[in-house]
Amino acid sequence: MKILLVEDEPKVASFLHKGLTEQTHAVDIATDGVTGLRLALSNPYDLLILDNLLPGLSGLDVCRQVRTQNSSVPILMLTALGETDDKIRGLDAGADDYLVKPFAFQELLARIRALVRRRHEGPTGDTVLRLVDLTLDPSRKLVQRAGQPIQLTAREFALLEYLLRNQGRVVSRVDILEQVWETSFDTGSNVIDVYINFLRKKVDKDFTPKLIHTLVGMGYVMREE
Repeated sequence: MKILLVEDEPKVASFLHKGLTEQTHAVDIATDGVTGLRLALSNPYDLLILDNLLPGLSGLDVCRQVRTQNSSVPILMLTALGETDDKIRGLDAGADDYLVKPFAFQELLARIRALVRRRHEGPTGDTVLRLVDLTLDPSRKLVQRAGQPIQLTAREFALLEYLLRNQGRVVSRVDILEQVWETSFDTGSNVIDVYINFLRKKVDKDFTPKLIHTLVGMGYVMREE
C-alpha cells in the first residue's frame, strides 16, 4: 500500500515509518498540516494517517479538506487527545478511525488492515442493494437516496452496506464490530453510535420514510418505517 503519514514528532514518525516499511508499505512523511494536505490531494494514497496537533494546519482541518475532494480514502487519526469529545470531533471531520497515543504497533496494523481490506478485495458483485428509494452499488461505491447522490466515508459506506445486506434483521454492536470493523476489540464505547448518527444525518434526516432504527438494548435494524 501507499500510505501518507502526517506526523510532526520525529521519533514517532521514524518509528512508524520503519515499522510500516518493514510491512512492505510505501510511506511518504509530512511534518506539517499544509504539506500533508498538499500531498494528500495530489497523490493516490491507499491510506492517510494523520496526527491531530500539527503545525500550520491541524489534522482535523486536513481531514475535512481531504474529504471535500476524496470521500473514499481511509483516514486514521493518531493523537494524544483521547477524550470522547475529541474522538467525536475526529470522526465528524471525516476520519474513519481514531487511535490514541500511546498505542501498540500491532493494534495500529490491525486497524490499518480493517480499514483497507475492502479496498483490496475484488468487486463484491454488480447487485445493487435497495431499500425503498435508497440504493447502494457495491462495485461502483455509489449511494443514492431519492435519486440524490450521498457522499460517504469508507467506514460509513461499509456500515451502510452491512446494514442493507442485513435489512430487516437486528444487528448488535458486537456484530458490527466484527463484520464492519473486522475486529473483536472495542474501538470505543460510543463509536458505533456515532457512526449510526452519521449515517442517519446523511441517509435519513432529509428523507422519508426513516430507514435506520435503534432497538434499545439490542442493536440496530434497517427497514421501512
